Amino acid sequence: MKTLKIAIQKSGRLNEKSVELLKNCGLNFENYKSSLISPVSNFPLEILFLRDDDIPEYVQDGIADLGIVGENVIQETEVEVSYLQKLGFGKCSLKIAVPNNNSINTLEELNGKAVATTYPVILGKYLKEKGITSDIRTISGSVEISPGLGLSDAICDLVSTGGTLKSNGLKPFADVMSSEAVLIGRKGSENEDLVQELIQRVQSVLRAKETKYVVLNVERKNLDAVTALLPGVKSPSVVPLAEEDWVAVHTVIPERDFWSRISQLKQAGAQGIVVMPIEKIIL
Repeated sequence: MKTLKIAIQKSGRLNEKSVELLKNCGLNFENYKSSLISPVSNFPLEILFLRDDDIPEYVQDGIADLGIVGENVIQETEVEVSYLQKLGFGKCSLKIAVPNNNSINTLEELNGKAVATTYPVILGKYLKEKGITSDIRTISGSVEISPGLGLSDAICDLVSTGGTLKSNGLKPFADVMSSEAVLIGRKGSENEDLVQELIQRVQSVLRAKETKYVVLNVERKNLDAVTALLPGVKSPSVVPLAEEDWVAVHTVIPERDFWSRISQLKQAGAQGIVVMPIEKIIL
């Protein structure tokens, strides 16, 4: 049987979440912190631990069948890969920022100015689309200090919370792109059986994280009002209770509107609401 290879970040902001995702998919592997390759004992898969900048090219060239990497890295390296699944972690934005005491407030004012970045390809395309001509200066790290050193008038860098910009006296004023971790595949590999099986595992874990399992009690006279609020995976399950005219309702609720839905359920007559995490949802 063929053994798949998946490339993930060896160290950095996506490493921990990538490892957690794969383990939640039921994959058993060890020694990932001290090895560049880790075999999975219960699935035909090897995990490659690489620099994030190398992952898209490894997948494009077929060295790895799959990869977990930020969208920003894919766009910067300009590789040909298939987007298989957004993963919901590693969310950030690529922003243009200037010093707080700088008078630049619009993109047009960047004409003729120097902008430091580690993402010259993405920034170059963005500025070209906006009709802006700037001097893009590629810096491998510590982009935030370049205005203070007189190397640039502005910067373009990844922002998660904005704390790093603020601590360096910078203010963002333009969003270049949003990014999050994605599962990518080699072109043409997405239809392979093993790839599809792994994608199904990943999707089942992601669905579970987005929902809560809920059990509640309700009088039969209020059942229609309660079930109208509960779509479930298909429809809620209703189980009679020992107490006459009462039933237990089992369902799932999306995390995004959990608390508002709980309030509506209580108003509709739901009682004894029990909420539990879900490990996986397989459709």
